[in-house]
Amino acid sequence: MSIMAQTLQLAFRIAIVWAAGFVLAVAVRALLPDKLGIPLAGGEPNLVLPYSRIGFWTCLLAALTVTAAVVIRAMLADLRS
Repeated sequence: MSIMAQTLQLAFRIAIVWAAGFVLAVAVRALLPDKLGIPLAGGEPNLVLPYSRIGFWTCLLAALTVTAAVVIRAMLADLRS
């Protein structure tokens, strides 16, 4: 497979991961109420980290991780050839 074909395939995979992550994050945010979450111990007794925000940041982190892994893999493949 040529480098251009591999690059297009990897770009398509990144786009799918990003799109799926944001669709999942939006669905979680829409389904879960803002009051549902993890209570944090601190000075303020009503401090709650909502599950919907945890889902959004988890999806974003996963998409960034996959993007970084694919970019590093492509750079290493370029260095080998």
